[in-house]
Amino acid sequence: MLRQMRWMTDREGRWELDLESPATMEGTARPVPGDPLPLGLSRGPRVTRTKQLDFFHRFMASPLVPTFSASRAGLSLHHAHLFHLAQNWSFTILEQLHVQKLVAAVKEKLSSRQEGVPWSNDLKRHLHDVMSLGVGTELLITPDTTLLLELYNIKKGDRGKAIIHHKFPQQNLTLAASWPGLFVDKQGVYWDVPLSLSADLASAGSSSGFSYHLLLQQNSGEPKCFGGDETNEVPLALLPGLCAKAAVSLKKSIDVWRKKEDKLKMVQPYDVFLSDPHVSFTGIIGAVASGSFGDCSKRISVAEETQKSNAFRVFRERNKFAAFADLFASVNFTAQHGNFQRLFLDLTRVSARFDISSGSLFLRGASRLAQDFFFSRRPDLETFCDVCPDVIVSLQQQIVGPFSFRVESYVAIDPRSQDHFVRVDDSVFAIDWALKVLGSAKATAWYSPKHQEAMVELRFFEA
Repeated sequence: MLRQMRWMTDREGRWELDLESPATMEGTARPVPGDPLPLGLSRGPRVTRTKQLDFFHRFMASPLVPTFSASRAGLSLHHAHLFHLAQNWSFTILEQLHVQKLVAAVKEKLSSRQEGVPWSNDLKRHLHDVMSLGVGTELLITPDTTLLLELYNIKKGDRGKAIIHHKFPQQNLTLAASWPGLFVDKQGVYWDVPLSLSADLASAGSSSGFSYHLLLQQNSGEPKCFGGDETNEVPLALLPGLCAKAAVSLKKSIDVWRKKEDKLKMVQPYDVFLSDPHVSFTGIIGAVASGSFGDCSKRISVAEETQKSNAFRVFRERNKFAAFADLFASVNFTAQHGNFQRLFLDLTRVSARFDISSGSLFLRGASRLAQDFFFSRRPDLETFCDVCPDVIVSLQQQIVGPFSFRVESYVAIDPRSQDHFVRVDDSVFAIDWALKVLGSAKATAWYSPKHQEAMVELRFFEA
C-alpha cells in the first residue's frame, strides 16, 4: 500500500486525514477543515472498516469487534459477512449490536412480562432498536481502479457513501460522495452535512522529496449536529459551498544515528519498520492555498482568524468568495531503543512533532522578538505565543512479545498562563498487537479519556 502525503489544512495547519471513529457503522469521520484531529492516534494507510472486521473474524478469532462512544450508543459490537461473488467483486453485510440498548430492553421485558407469555417472542420485535444493518459492495474495475459502495443503517436508509479510487503511476485519485458526510470538530462534536462531494489528487508518498495534494470539496445542505448538543455553533467551514485547496511541500529525513547490527539471527522482528534502533529528524516545509465559493467562505472573515496572521486573505462578502494562502512547517524527532525481537522490553520509542501551523504568523513573531532583543526591549507575551509551535509527543513501550503500550498527547505551550505554562491535553492511550506474519501490521485498541471513545482497528505500514 502506498502512503499518501499528509498535508496541512489552510487555517490551523493540522494534518487533514480521515480518522477512525466509533460514532457510526462506517467507522470513519473527516475533520472539519482547519480543525485538529481530536480522536485516535496518528496512523498509517487505512484499510476499509469492512476489510478490518473480516480480518478480525478470519485470522484473530474475534467474531465480534467492540467500539465505545459515550456520546452515542455506548458499547457496540460489530460483525461483517464478506461474500466473494467473483474474482473482482465482493459483497458485505454489516451488523452492529447496541449492547446498552439490548440490556435495557431485556431488563424491561423481564420486569414487565406476564405469566404464560414468552418474553423472548416479544423481545424479537425490539431487535430493530438494538441492531443496525448495513450492506456494501466493492468492485475491482481494473487492477488500478476500485469502486466502493456502502449503505449504513439500511432500516432507516439515512447513511451511505460511494468511492472511486484510482492509482496512477505517481498519484492517487479519489472521488467520493457521502450522504450525509460525517465531520468532527476540535471539541469532538460530530456534524452531518446532507451531501458531501470531493475529488482528491495526491502524489504518492515518499520518505523525502517533493509532494503535492489537490482537493475539491462541495458541501450541500445545512449541517446538523450528530448526536450532540443542538446549541453548538455550526462550523462555518461546513456551510454550503465549493472549496478548492492545493498544498505543496518538501520533506527531508535525516538519520543522526542508526544501528543495524546486533540483531538476533534467524529471528523475525515483530514489526520490520521498528527493528532498527535510531535517532532521526524529519522536516517538512510547504505552502497551502485555498479558494472558497458560497456560504463556507465566511470563515475567512471571522475576526479571530484574521487579527493575528499576516497570511494572504481575500474576502468578498457580496460575491461569497474567499481566498487564502500561507506557509507551514513541521519538524519530527524520533528516538528508538531496541530491535523489537526479544520477548521483553526490546522496544522503547519516543517521538515529538513540532508544527508551525502558520508560517506568516511565525515569521512575524520571530521578527518582533529579534527586534526586541536587538533594542533590549521586554518581549510581549503575545509575540512568544506566535512563535510557539504545536507539539504532539508519543511514547511506545513493549510490554511482552508482540504487545506494546502507546500514549500520544498534545502539549500546549502558553506563556500567558502563570499556572499552566505547559499543559498536557487530549491524551490517547493504546495497546498495540504487532502481527508478525504480515511484516508491518498491528491491531490497535485505543481509548480517548477526553472524548470518551474507544475502538479496535487494524493499521498497516506505520512507523
